[in-house]
Amino acid sequence: MVLTGPVIRRRIAICMAVFLVLFTLISVQLFRLQILQGEQLQQRAQAQWTSESVIAPRRGSILDRNGNVLAISATAYIASVSPRQVTDPSAFAQILAPILDMDEQTILKRASDRSKGGVILKRQLDKSLAQELRILYANHRAQGSDALNGLYLEEDSKRYYPMGAYLTQLLGLTTVDGVGQSGLEQSLNNYLSGKSGHLLDEIDGKGRELFYGAREYVPSVDGGDVTLTIDYAIQSFVEQAAREAISVNRAKAVRILVMDPKTGAILAMCNKPDFDLNDPPRNDVDQLNELMRNRLLTDAYEPGSTFKILTTAAAIESKVVSPNEGFYCSGSVMVDGGKIRCWGNPHGSETFTKALCNSCNPVFVELGIRLGVNRFYDYLEAFGLGKPTGVDIPGEASGILIPESACKRVDIARIGFGQSVAVTPIQLLNAACSVINGGNLMKPYIVQQITAADGELIEQAQPEVVSNPISQQTSDTVRSMLQTVVEQGGGRNAYIQGYNVGGKTGTAQVYIDGVVSTTTHIGSFLGFAPVEDPQVAVLVIVDEAAKRPDFGSVTAAPFAKDILEQTLQYLGYMPKLDSKQTLEMVNVPDVSGLTISEAAEALKQLDLQYLISGVGDKVIEQMPAAGAHMQQQSLVMLYVEGEIDSQGEDRATVPDVKGLTIMEANRMMRAYGLEMKVIGSGIAVRQSVAAGDMLAPTSTVEVTFEPPG
Repeated sequence: MVLTGPVIRRRIAICMAVFLVLFTLISVQLFRLQILQGEQLQQRAQAQWTSESVIAPRRGSILDRNGNVLAISATAYIASVSPRQVTDPSAFAQILAPILDMDEQTILKRASDRSKGGVILKRQLDKSLAQELRILYANHRAQGSDALNGLYLEEDSKRYYPMGAYLTQLLGLTTVDGVGQSGLEQSLNNYLSGKSGHLLDEIDGKGRELFYGAREYVPSVDGGDVTLTIDYAIQSFVEQAAREAISVNRAKAVRILVMDPKTGAILAMCNKPDFDLNDPPRNDVDQLNELMRNRLLTDAYEPGSTFKILTTAAAIESKVVSPNEGFYCSGSVMVDGGKIRCWGNPHGSETFTKALCNSCNPVFVELGIRLGVNRFYDYLEAFGLGKPTGVDIPGEASGILIPESACKRVDIARIGFGQSVAVTPIQLLNAACSVINGGNLMKPYIVQQITAADGELIEQAQPEVVSNPISQQTSDTVRSMLQTVVEQGGGRNAYIQGYNVGGKTGTAQVYIDGVVSTTTHIGSFLGFAPVEDPQVAVLVIVDEAAKRPDFGSVTAAPFAKDILEQTLQYLGYMPKLDSKQTLEMVNVPDVSGLTISEAAEALKQLDLQYLISGVGDKVIEQMPAAGAHMQQQSLVMLYVEGEIDSQGEDRATVPDVKGLTIMEANRMMRAYGLEMKVIGSGIAVRQSVAAGDMLAPTSTVEVTFEPPG
């Protein structure tokens, strides 16, 4: 058959149309595969012929100002599986489940998923468990078994806190992936975390590394180190005092803050109750969140009489009062038709200095009124109240001040003695430091410096003056008055022989269901030393003590005294004694291996004091070391640990605490793992369980105290 021209042209057109359609379909498919899905397909292909290992950087350490480690990243391990290499997933899961403490079905599911080149089984394995897995794998291979084929171990990192329950809220936590979750770990995460690297190897279809395959290696960049202003030794004194304060007072909580009044550097901070950072209660989120709150920064409260430090400074600076001006306390004062009572019996005639010693509310009501709203608020603003201090710790609150435009005469009267105003503890202590340091309000800080992994300095903190609320002359005057408070007034329980200590007690109100409680208070003491040249300032707050009376002079001042005395000695400020008192230099004895009682006796014979750290009967370490040359009455740290009795059960030996003070006795009992119930006050004369008897740990021993003489 002869094809005519039109037929040929029609067939050619049809063929061209078919080819055009096919070309279009192929082009669309190529566009989809190469352009639209190109990156995704490339990644899938690369995942099939390569194996990528992430090289985690070392998270930077957090150190105290002397280089002691507070947080560090220790080597841990990851157990993972390459499902394509597993020959028998059931046997693989059965062998590993008890060792990894994992559900067998979970391991089976992960080991059977051949769509993945590698799957993590468990992270944060310690060195001993990793070694056990290596030995197990080697034994199976030596016996010709391939049951554990596909098991791999990779290095991981685990955050470790050598001090345990120290600085819990400040340091904070990291996630299992090493990302800051709270506290400084979170706020400084960008500096601490570093940058991950990776190792890329070519593999065969079963996930095995090709011997001649290409390899790409990108090293990780380690995180930087953060040095804090915290001093581990001072923090130890604070932690010990906080434990004793919460135990002796049977208190709901204890908060302690220590600062360098000249620079604003935070030397120690503690919130109790807390927990061991190495074992956080992650299974109870509400409890964890509550315990992680740094209440020294987040919780505002009516400070009560410690606020009178600020009122005194403002009144003297503005010349509305002088230290020797006379007043009369009848027990109450009327303001705008309402009666404001003094805290106790009428004080009668008194000078202003004596009124501060007596913590006389009517006198401070009068000072608030004399200052007036505008002038008093100018001072409150200069002291940094009503706004955050700007400290480099996350979560700081601003406190509460009645708006100046809404402040009435009765409000300013109450503010004068620490009511109708709410401050955070760090605001109060920082403001008080400006009163005692010569008149400079400093910006508090806790990060001293940040260094890169190679040692390069990234940041260096410098003291920063925010304002100058008072003059040097006023500061000198108020310091002298606060010394009188400790020597003759309500702060007597903070008096330290040989040191000039200044301070003020406070007993603040507690609101329960919106109503002021008449039985529950917040006791506090704000103190500093030496008065002539303040080196350390401390605020101790005891929340809702069950002990009665629960005044700050009873619940807080004795523990502030302990902290101040130990810190001054640690800083090299020895007590100044009169001409009849002399202190000799002695050699520190070797008390390692002795019981606490034996060590205490050996130190007392040389007139050396001691502080116990840990729980147990035996001294395992001491600081300073044996043979060190120290002045009498200096402090020796004793680190102790527990013992096991002959039956193999945990038991605690009851120590002899007769002749000790309440704090000394409580310190001794807690070192032996026991609790103490206090009866009376003064010196221990009797205990309900005889010394040497054995009790279960945490048992309570009643100790009766009587005044000496």
